[in-house]
Amino acid sequence: MPLANKNIDTLLVLCQKGNQLAQVEVYNRYQHAMYNTSLRIVKNTAEAEDVMQESFITAFDKLHTFKGEASFGSWLKRIVVNNSISQYRKSQQFVEIPEKGIPETEVESAPDGFTEEDHTQLKAKQVLSCIEDLHDSYQKVLTLHFIEGYDYQELCEILQISYANCRTLISRAKESLRKKLVESYE
Repeated sequence: MPLANKNIDTLLVLCQKGNQLAQVEVYNRYQHAMYNTSLRIVKNTAEAEDVMQESFITAFDKLHTFKGEASFGSWLKRIVVNNSISQYRKSQQFVEIPEKGIPETEVESAPDGFTEEDHTQLKAKQVLSCIEDLHDSYQKVLTLHFIEGYDYQELCEILQISYANCRTLISRAKESLRKKLVESYE
Protein backbone atom coordinates (compact mmCIF):
# COMPACT_ATOMS: atom_id res chain seq x y z
CA MET A 1 0.00 0.00 0.00
CA PRO A 2 1.45 3.43 -0.91
CA LEU A 3 2.34 5.70 2.01
CA ALA A 4 -0.21 8.29 0.88
CA ASN A 5 -2.98 5.83 1.82
CA LYS A 6 -1.64 5.01 5.29
CA ASN A 7 -3.14 6.54 8.42
CA ILE A 8 -1.09 8.94 10.49
CA ASP A 9 -0.41 6.45 13.31
CA THR A 10 1.16 4.00 10.87
CA LEU A 11 3.22 6.79 9.33
CA LEU A 12 4.45 7.91 12.75
CA VAL A 13 5.62 4.39 13.57
CA LEU A 14 7.53 4.35 10.28
CA CYS A 15 8.97 7.80 11.04
CA GLN A 16 10.25 6.58 14.40
CA LYS A 17 12.04 3.80 12.55
CA GLY A 18 13.76 6.41 10.38
CA ASN A 19 11.70 5.91 7.21
CA GLN A 20 12.35 9.09 5.22
CA LEU A 21 9.48 8.48 2.80
CA ALA A 22 7.09 8.38 5.76
CA GLN A 23 8.59 11.64 7.02
CA VAL A 24 8.04 13.24 3.61
CA GLU A 25 4.42 12.06 3.62
CA VAL A 26 3.81 13.49 7.11
CA TYR A 27 5.47 16.74 6.03
CA ASN A 28 3.30 16.94 2.91
CA ARG A 29 0.13 16.39 4.93
CA TYR A 30 0.81 19.10 7.50
CA GLN A 31 3.09 21.66 5.85
CA HIS A 32 0.42 24.11 4.64
CA ALA A 33 -1.44 24.29 7.94
CA MET A 34 1.78 24.65 9.94
CA TYR A 35 3.14 27.31 7.58
CA ASN A 36 -0.08 29.33 7.93
CA THR A 37 0.03 28.99 11.70
CA SER A 38 3.60 30.26 11.81
CA LEU A 39 2.94 33.06 9.33
CA ARG A 40 0.12 34.47 11.47
CA ILE A 41 2.58 34.81 14.34
CA VAL A 42 5.91 35.80 12.75
CA LYS A 43 4.34 37.84 9.90
CA ASN A 44 7.19 37.13 7.51
CA THR A 45 7.01 34.48 4.80
CA ALA A 46 10.68 33.51 4.90
CA GLU A 47 10.73 33.29 8.69
CA ALA A 48 7.48 31.30 8.69
CA GLU A 49 8.98 28.82 6.24
CA ASP A 50 12.12 28.48 8.38
CA VAL A 51 10.11 28.05 11.58
CA MET A 52 7.90 25.44 9.94
CA GLN A 53 10.85 23.41 8.69
CA GLU A 54 12.67 23.65 12.03
CA SER A 55 9.47 22.56 13.75
CA PHE A 56 9.23 19.44 11.59
CA ILE A 57 12.85 18.60 12.35
CA THR A 58 12.14 19.03 16.06
CA ALA A 59 8.98 16.94 15.80
CA PHE A 60 10.76 14.07 14.07
CA ASP A 61 13.62 14.22 16.59
CA LYS A 62 11.20 14.26 19.54
CA LEU A 63 8.64 11.86 18.08
CA HIS A 64 9.40 9.37 20.85
CA THR A 65 7.89 11.88 23.34
CA PHE A 66 4.56 12.00 21.48
CA LYS A 67 2.16 10.16 23.78
CA GLY A 68 -0.94 10.32 21.60
CA GLU A 69 -3.00 12.14 24.25
CA ALA A 70 -3.83 14.75 21.62
CA SER A 71 -3.80 14.36 17.87
CA PHE A 72 -0.45 14.48 16.11
CA GLY A 73 -1.57 17.66 14.34
CA SER A 74 -2.26 19.39 17.67
CA TRP A 75 1.08 18.24 19.05
CA LEU A 76 2.90 19.48 15.96
CA LYS A 77 0.97 22.75 16.01
CA ARG A 78 2.09 23.35 19.59
CA ILE A 79 5.71 22.96 18.47
CA VAL A 80 5.13 25.39 15.57
CA VAL A 81 3.43 27.96 17.80
CA ASN A 82 6.17 27.80 20.42
CA ASN A 83 8.91 28.10 17.78
CA SER A 84 7.02 30.94 16.06
CA ILE A 85 6.63 32.89 19.28
CA SER A 86 10.31 32.39 20.03
CA GLN A 87 11.28 33.57 16.54
CA TYR A 88 8.91 36.53 16.77
CA ARG A 89 10.45 37.60 20.07
CA LYS A 90 13.95 37.35 18.58
CA SER A 91 12.99 39.43 15.55
CA GLN A 92 11.33 42.10 17.71
CA GLN A 93 14.59 42.77 19.52
CA PHE A 94 15.99 44.40 16.41
CA VAL A 95 13.02 46.27 14.94
CA GLU A 96 13.66 49.94 14.33
CA ILE A 97 10.72 52.33 14.37
CA PRO A 98 11.07 55.35 12.08
CA GLU A 99 11.12 58.81 13.70
CA LYS A 100 7.80 59.70 12.12
CA GLY A 101 6.16 56.61 13.61
CA ILE A 102 4.41 53.76 11.93
CA PRO A 103 2.27 54.82 8.96
CA GLU A 104 -1.43 54.24 9.38
CA THR A 105 -3.34 52.21 6.81
CA GLU A 106 -6.82 52.99 5.67
CA VAL A 107 -9.51 50.33 5.45
CA GLU A 108 -11.47 50.53 2.24
CA SER A 109 -15.22 50.93 2.52
CA ALA A 110 -17.50 48.57 0.64
CA PRO A 111 -18.86 49.99 -2.62
CA ASP A 112 -22.53 49.63 -3.51
CA GLY A 113 -23.46 46.36 -5.16
CA PHE A 114 -21.47 44.17 -2.75
CA THR A 115 -23.13 40.92 -1.83
CA GLU A 116 -23.57 39.98 1.81
CA GLU A 117 -20.67 37.53 1.46
CA ASP A 118 -18.45 40.31 0.09
CA HIS A 119 -19.51 42.54 2.97
CA THR A 120 -18.75 39.76 5.48
CA GLN A 121 -15.30 39.25 3.97
CA LEU A 122 -14.67 42.99 4.14
CA LYS A 123 -15.69 43.03 7.81
CA ALA A 124 -13.36 40.10 8.50
CA LYS A 125 -10.51 41.96 6.79
CA GLN A 126 -11.26 45.05 8.88
CA VAL A 127 -11.21 42.99 12.07
CA LEU A 128 -7.91 41.36 11.08
CA SER A 129 -6.51 44.78 10.18
CA CYS A 130 -7.54 46.13 13.58
CA ILE A 131 -5.95 43.12 15.29
CA GLU A 132 -2.70 43.92 13.48
CA ASP A 133 -2.83 47.44 14.93
CA LEU A 134 -3.01 46.17 18.52
CA HIS A 135 -0.11 45.85 20.94
CA ASP A 136 1.97 42.73 20.22
CA SER A 137 0.81 40.83 23.31
CA TYR A 138 -2.87 41.55 22.53
CA GLN A 139 -2.36 40.61 18.89
CA LYS A 140 -0.66 37.35 19.84
CA VAL A 141 -3.25 36.26 22.41
CA LEU A 142 -6.24 37.08 20.16
CA THR A 143 -4.67 35.24 17.23
CA LEU A 144 -3.92 32.18 19.31
CA HIS A 145 -7.35 32.20 20.97
CA PHE A 146 -9.74 33.14 18.16
CA ILE A 147 -7.90 32.15 14.99
CA GLU A 148 -5.85 29.18 16.17
CA GLY A 149 -8.53 28.02 18.62
CA TYR A 150 -6.47 27.53 21.76
CA ASP A 151 -8.41 27.55 25.04
CA TYR A 152 -7.33 29.49 28.12
CA GLN A 153 -5.43 26.58 29.67
CA GLU A 154 -3.44 25.99 26.48
CA LEU A 155 -2.71 29.71 26.22
CA CYS A 156 -1.37 29.68 29.79
CA GLU A 157 1.08 26.95 28.83
CA ILE A 158 2.10 28.52 25.52
CA LEU A 159 2.55 32.04 26.89
CA GLN A 160 3.83 30.83 30.26
CA ILE A 161 1.39 32.95 32.28
CA SER A 162 -1.12 32.19 35.03
CA TYR A 163 -4.77 31.50 34.31
CA ALA A 164 -5.82 34.81 35.91
CA ASN A 165 -3.28 36.72 33.80
CA CYS A 166 -4.51 34.93 30.70
CA ARG A 167 -8.14 35.91 31.35
CA THR A 168 -7.10 39.50 32.06
CA LEU A 169 -4.93 39.67 28.94
CA ILE A 170 -7.72 38.34 26.72
CA SER A 171 -10.25 40.69 28.30
CA ARG A 172 -8.01 43.71 27.76
CA ALA A 173 -7.17 42.59 24.23
CA LYS A 174 -10.86 42.25 23.38
CA GLU A 175 -11.60 45.70 24.80
CA SER A 176 -8.70 47.20 22.85
CA LEU A 177 -9.98 45.49 19.69
CA ARG A 178 -13.51 46.83 20.32
CA LYS A 179 -12.12 50.37 20.59
CA LYS A 180 -10.12 49.97 17.37
CA LEU A 181 -13.18 48.65 15.56
CA VAL A 182 -15.30 51.57 16.76
CA GLU A 183 -12.60 53.99 15.59
CA SER A 184 -12.47 52.32 12.19
CA TYR A 185 -16.22 52.74 11.69
CA GLU A 186 -16.30 56.40 12.69
